[in-house]
Amino acid sequence: MKTRSLPIGARSRRFVLEVPLESPDGFGGVIRTYRSGPQVWGAMEMLSGSERVRADRPEQGLTHRITLRYRDGVTGAMRLTSGLRRFAIRAACDPDGSRRDLVCLVEEIKA
Repeated sequence: MKTRSLPIGARSRRFVLEVPLESPDGFGGVIRTYRSGPQVWGAMEMLSGSERVRADRPEQGLTHRITLRYRDGVTGAMRLTSGLRRFAIRAACDPDGSRRDLVCLVEEIKA
């Protein structure tokens, strides 16, 4: 089944693809930081929101679908930013194998 690609005008939000950098912390672990990568344009659609109590504090979770122009090498270790908002990539796939779109399922990271 072939899916329809989003028109280029629907991709009106600018994102920065951030690449993880890991350095040893001296105790056998690693410290993960992120380096800004390329700027990409995409469309964002909210999928779900949830609220739960963790350690007697309310915690909210938001998930979104972000559709970008296809690019190789996007993994779940990367993240997307848009202004002050950060999104952890949970999955990235080419929905119909045509290498036109890259659909990322993301979770918004609260600072």
